[in-house]
Amino acid sequence: MSEFWRNKTLGQLNPQEWEAVCDGCARCCLIKLQDEDTDEIFFTDLVCDSLDLGSCRCTHYPQRHVLVPDCIQFETEQAYSLEWLPVSCGYRRMAEGRPLAWWHPLVSGSADTVHTAGISVRGRVSPCGGVPEYDQEDHIIRWVEC
Repeated sequence: MSEFWRNKTLGQLNPQEWEAVCDGCARCCLIKLQDEDTDEIFFTDLVCDSLDLGSCRCTHYPQRHVLVPDCIQFETEQAYSLEWLPVSCGYRRMAEGRPLAWWHPLVSGSADTVHTAGISVRGRVSPCGGVPEYDQEDHIIRWVEC
């Protein structure tokens, strides 16, 4: 695969290239809570039950929107507008005109660098299935920068 990410905008990517821009960090899979008064978004250390905690990949990726109705249908325009996208996100970086980070699999040539660089959620999260919604506030984290 050529270094397409250096010469294209998000809107110019084909489906294969679009998927490759995902760095595999799974930060977008973190359960997010929104303050009703301020609209502020808080990340938790809880993730969708479909996330494989080792690989940080969805175990039901092709069916994710059917099985998990809250799973975001991420499209080009959202990379420009979703304020909760982490600053490390490949889509956000491209939308802001920033290069992909050294640990991004497209740059490093390895899917493991996102984990070794400490960017992924690996080892930091738990599935949300066992946590009642009223207890999710107890799981708010501060290690994701938006």
